[in-house]
Amino acid sequence: MNRVTLLDGAVGTSLWAKSDGDRSPVWQYNITKQDIVKELLGEYIDAGSEMLLSNTFGINRPIAERFSYNVSDVVKNAMELLNEVAGSRKTLSGEKVQTIFSSGPLSSMLEPYGDLEEDECFEIYDELVKAAVAEKPDYIWFQTFMDLNMMEIAVKAASQYDVPIFCTLSFTEVGKTMFGNSPEDMVETLAPYDKVKAVGLNCSVGPESGVAIIKSFHECTELPLIFKPNAGIPITGSGGKSEIRFDAETFAKDSLPALDYGVKYIGGCCGSDPSYIKVLKEMIENG
Repeated sequence: MNRVTLLDGAVGTSLWAKSDGDRSPVWQYNITKQDIVKELLGEYIDAGSEMLLSNTFGINRPIAERFSYNVSDVVKNAMELLNEVAGSRKTLSGEKVQTIFSSGPLSSMLEPYGDLEEDECFEIYDELVKAAVAEKPDYIWFQTFMDLNMMEIAVKAASQYDVPIFCTLSFTEVGKTMFGNSPEDMVETLAPYDKVKAVGLNCSVGPESGVAIIKSFHECTELPLIFKPNAGIPITGSGGKSEIRFDAETFAKDSLPALDYGVKYIGGCCGSDPSYIKVLKEMIENG
């Protein structure tokens, strides 16, 4: 088995669990609840995570403006919190904790499905990445995208900077995104971008369904693969939570077969927490 790098688990649902009922967007916690953001990052390191994502998945200029925030300030705060924790700790094996700027899809859809123009989409991602790169992340990760066209625009923006890029789409049970994109489509579309260093899936499906999708990736690319499936179903909005479908042991056991298909980076998404990463690490080490 190739050397596997352990990622973290869910950020959003894990922060909500610590928030005493506060269900505001978790990117706001980078300003309003910094202690629990740092606490969660430390818990993931203690569980075995070797790479940590910033708490920036849902932030972008249109969203920030809706809540009267400055997007660059939010990103700067998030990256400073991440760098503070990662810089003061080592992984369980004594290595440097790698930092990742995390970014997700925009809430508006690109033309012709919506009214978002490509130029505006590019500007939004360029602003995000520029603010993040100023804080020197080790990687940029575009995750939970369902529209491959939007992901490509984000990758174009990030490719201006000298930082390696990870990309993961969010697939349905049939192995395609809601926009009809397949693993083969993703690999072909991103092939011209040499800064893209790993591809795969996160969110939407659980580990058992995700393994079949990873097998499709394995059959069409030699890039390292990312596997970060859900342990539950995300429910957003007021009072939102995750419906847990897999306990930590079941989640880890069902995730292990993905390692047979070239998965280099493995972790959890919605519904998972540091306890899931700890069990996953133990099962990987025990073979």
